[in-house]
Amino acid sequence: METFWFVAIAVLWFGYLFLEGFDFGVGMLLRLLGRTEPERRAMLTTIGPVWDGNEVWLIVAAGATFAAFPGWYAGLFSAAYLPMLLLLLALIGRGVALEWRGKVDTDRWRAVWDAVITGGSLVATLGVGLVLSWNVLGLPLDENGNRVGSAFAAVRWDTALGALALTGFALVHGAVFVALKTDGPLRHRARRLALRLLPVALTPLMALAVTVQLRSDTEWTWLVVFAVLVAAVCAWLFLDGNREGRAFAALGVTLGAGVLALFGALYPNVLPSTVDPAYSLSVAEAASSPYTLTVMTWVAGFGAPAVLVYQGWTYWVFRKRVTT
Repeated sequence: METFWFVAIAVLWFGYLFLEGFDFGVGMLLRLLGRTEPERRAMLTTIGPVWDGNEVWLIVAAGATFAAFPGWYAGLFSAAYLPMLLLLLALIGRGVALEWRGKVDTDRWRAVWDAVITGGSLVATLGVGLVLSWNVLGLPLDENGNRVGSAFAAVRWDTALGALALTGFALVHGAVFVALKTDGPLRHRARRLALRLLPVALTPLMALAVTVQLRSDTEWTWLVVFAVLVAAVCAWLFLDGNREGRAFAALGVTLGAGVLALFGALYPNVLPSTVDPAYSLSVAEAASSPYTLTVMTWVAGFGAPAVLVYQGWTYWVFRKRVTT
């Protein structure tokens, strides 16, 4: 049961990174792709009906971790308390900006909130990538599970690579989503940008997957690392052939393979310690009681399909392209 919930939390993280990834990307590219107010409004309209629902996946992932692995939750959230606070502030500011941007019809008002959307999306993406890479690559934890050093003691070149990996993916993902959901000059501009960005922006993700794999004793995940590369190449080829939908799906496979490589290398630990491997927290040590996990499984068995159907219906309703 512990392994099942470890896999479930990995799936929740994939859902959040995939759905919120293009949200973050659209926000970061708002002023770069949107050259006029109608174009920027069209870009925000593509994510307007879904961005707040996409953020729910982060809440569910954190809640599932708290309930299924309280030791994991306590160790990660306390060790990364200040960075996660900054991440939440960025998410709050971004959400407020998305809601308030259209409340006053002046260029100055919109420019201020556009800056908050862009900055909030960038900080949030870097923050999520940093915290997730801390979780996989390790935190300086002692034998009691307490952080050793300052609040940013785990900021290293490899965890910074994780932050860049998610940011680069979100930029490409957002550009492809704009190309998929808009029409006219904005669509073609977004596709051209995605073509130029993809080889460079996805390099950190590939480097992160290889770095994690080299530090792991798991051999089967080498196939998953190779799948990251193959899916990224397919995404580029689909973009070059004006097939935005297939490129978007290929990016999903790229991300899915990346998440599988990270969590596959992490297992059977949930929170490695860089101070001493003996201080690492394992799945069995961090898990709740079997009774708690059984109850959670029954609740998830009824609740998860309902959420998936509801969110899928939302995307179906707003499936058509947006124009200026």
